[in-house]
Amino acid sequence: MELTVITGMSGAGKSQAMGAFEDAGWFCVDNLPPRLLPAFAELSDDAGAPVDRAAVVCDVRGGAWFADLSAVLDTLGARGVKVRTLYLEAGDDVLVRRFSETRRAHPLAGGRALPEAIEQERRALAAMRARADVVIDSSHLTIWDLRRAVFEALALDGDRPRLQVDLVSFGYKHGLPHDADLVFDVRFLRNPHYVPELAPLTGMDAAVAAHVNDDPAFPEFIARLVSLLDLLLPAYRDEGKSRVVIAFGCTGGRHRSVVLTELMARRYRDQGYRVSVSHRHVGRPHRPPAAPPREGSPTSAAGD
Repeated sequence: MELTVITGMSGAGKSQAMGAFEDAGWFCVDNLPPRLLPAFAELSDDAGAPVDRAAVVCDVRGGAWFADLSAVLDTLGARGVKVRTLYLEAGDDVLVRRFSETRRAHPLAGGRALPEAIEQERRALAAMRARADVVIDSSHLTIWDLRRAVFEALALDGDRPRLQVDLVSFGYKHGLPHDADLVFDVRFLRNPHYVPELAPLTGMDAAVAAHVNDDPAFPEFIARLVSLLDLLLPAYRDEGKSRVVIAFGCTGGRHRSVVLTELMARRYRDQGYRVSVSHRHVGRPHRPPAAPPREGSPTSAAGD
């Protein structure tokens, strides 16, 4: 079993560090009493056990039990368990600011002033810091910088999962998806709703896709769209983002937005991304257009 023990100062980013391990597919446990580590390692070594890599946070929240951590690590090493220790720290002024911003109590406060609790914790952790395999100072790191530092320092990049790209089609008249990171309005494209033989179909039908693709504005739009997404998706992954939701909207969510969603799904699956597709409004009942669109306005908001 490969085990990483995450410890360090409260407020220094242990939860964010554990998130990096979770993204890399490790089994993670927060605030495990050190005395349970040998039993946990033994359980994981059982034949057929689903866990071969785990990250465990052990810190002063464990109270008196935390004092056992150093001895327990020695015991695990003697048993042949591959253990490494990641220590997170930050400057006193940074920790004071973070606790003030979150309004959470320091685990060693106990009626003490915050600076005193931080000082006591630093003394209690001195031995663990001295024996740590990796020390990361998060004082000047954003959350994403910290996660990237963890990936780099512990060589997790090879384990990092592919970026999850969730592609969504929707209709503006039914409301925008609240979880979208990027939203593209494709109502400027020609509207199949006003072609009688296409209106009952959806953007998953070849005839509808061909109609949208034949719009004179379509080639330039696609070229610019994929140029943007080809830039953003690798950047999101490098920044530590594990999932991005990209939404395409037309009026009713049945035709144009579906065509774009399916097209982008094929493209980014071929590039190796994990892709999911959701057509949120494609199943809404089809209603024939009340009147043809005004001349020169093929994308009237009345339909699609």
